[in-house]
Amino acid sequence: MEWMNSHLLSTLTFFPLFWAVLGTLLPVRVSKHWTLAGSLILFFISLKLYWGFSAQGAEFQFAESVEWIPGLGVNYLLGIDGISLWLVLLTTFLMPIVVLASYDGVEEREKEYYTLLMALQTGMIGAFVAMDSFLFYVFWEAMLIPMYFLIGIWGGKERIYAAMKFFIFTMVGSLLMLVAIFFLAYQHKVQFGSFSTALIDLYKVKLDGAGYFSTQSLLFLAFALAFAIKVPLFPVHTWLPDAHVQAPTAGSVILAGVLLKMGGYGFIRFAFPLFPQAVHTYQHTFMVLGSIAIVYGAWVAMVQPDMKKLVAYSSVSHMGYVVIGLFSLNAIGSSGAVYQMLAHGISTPALFLLVGMLYERRHTKEIKEFGGITKVMPLFAIAFMIATLASIALPGTNGFIGEFLILLGTWKANPGLAILATTGVIFGAVYMLWMFQRVMFGPIKNDLNKKLKDLSVREMLVLAPLMIAIFWMGITPNFFFEKMETSVARLVERTARAEIVSTAMNGDVQRNK
Repeated sequence: MEWMNSHLLSTLTFFPLFWAVLGTLLPVRVSKHWTLAGSLILFFISLKLYWGFSAQGAEFQFAESVEWIPGLGVNYLLGIDGISLWLVLLTTFLMPIVVLASYDGVEEREKEYYTLLMALQTGMIGAFVAMDSFLFYVFWEAMLIPMYFLIGIWGGKERIYAAMKFFIFTMVGSLLMLVAIFFLAYQHKVQFGSFSTALIDLYKVKLDGAGYFSTQSLLFLAFALAFAIKVPLFPVHTWLPDAHVQAPTAGSVILAGVLLKMGGYGFIRFAFPLFPQAVHTYQHTFMVLGSIAIVYGAWVAMVQPDMKKLVAYSSVSHMGYVVIGLFSLNAIGSSGAVYQMLAHGISTPALFLLVGMLYERRHTKEIKEFGGITKVMPLFAIAFMIATLASIALPGTNGFIGEFLILLGTWKANPGLAILATTGVIFGAVYMLWMFQRVMFGPIKNDLNKKLKDLSVREMLVLAPLMIAIFWMGITPNFFFEKMETSVARLVERTARAEIVSTAMNGDVQRNK
């Protein structure tokens, strides 16, 4: 127990993998129970992070350090701040829900399915706590393998195509990031005499940051491509709808709830502090792309005949808010972006779970096949309504806080783009409420719908934590902000200093002319 307390992040990272390996030795019939028990244990262990984290303490806490590849300056470094704290807790919170939701949905290779779920959790938590850029890359790529198999084996009819597209997009985008990591390590050797991929060391490396094609800008773009694909940001978003539609329900929940957050987290942890001048150079470019994603995702969602694809495109729109909030480069917008990541990680998984429950009953996701569901599934309809209202950012739900702060922060940075982004709120209400009305109200169009059973006890247990979280985040946001606000302030302060330096350099250039 003492070792676990002093190595809490390592325990959280590798416990799922250890538990998964042990699970392979057990009979198939107990696989799901074993995995559920392990995911619950991990969640309760992760709560120690919340109670032990000091909002006003050191920037990175629960730090661990072990020498790994000294010749390349690569070390096993772990730590969290107030931003990664909540993302780790989101990951451990969602996994028991995903496992319980899968209880009746896995018909073949059950043991392999649950083993991959737990292994995936190791990759996700590892990426959030890694404080060495190469270690982060290892976890970043490790996540691809279990998710590839989850989509490719247990997905829909076009699962192989979707799995390959997901794998190729993410892998290709990450290769440039790896090149940039080793270039930074070399620059550390040039400036300080030794290779290092440690994030704290790379923060000290000085790079030319003036111009769109400066060293800093090119390195920023190498990182930004990998993170933009994962967000996903227009126009590198095309892998997401295919992956969501073909993935099993659990895969869609993890994709929406955690994996998309890796992109926003990557900007926060790596791109912004490592290349602050380049961030200012490309600020408006990314804000424009984020605004396009908001409107484009909403417009495409409006015309989708498939419920799951509609929710998938809504993710493109909602994550566009995260991008413009981060690139507003002020405390209000950045705080809203982090909150929006957490909120999206609750409400969108709830929607995917609800769509999955309908699919299990009718084996179709086509909106036209439904109607009048409230008459036969009233409990389901209530849960669907709550998730829908959270998705359209109704005040009192989790979606409102983040979007409101993002729009305020964006207004400070660029009023025109704030107005454009606000239209996304209207379009979001249109496509979500329109879908809800067509599925839930009106006459029952198909006799099969008359025989649908309402939520089971297991399904209510799956949805209840998410419903509670939707209102908890919407009503008591300070509970979440108090742990993250210092970390967000440090992020904004770093980029603000870079703006002062960049402005001073531009002034010197003008005077020399």
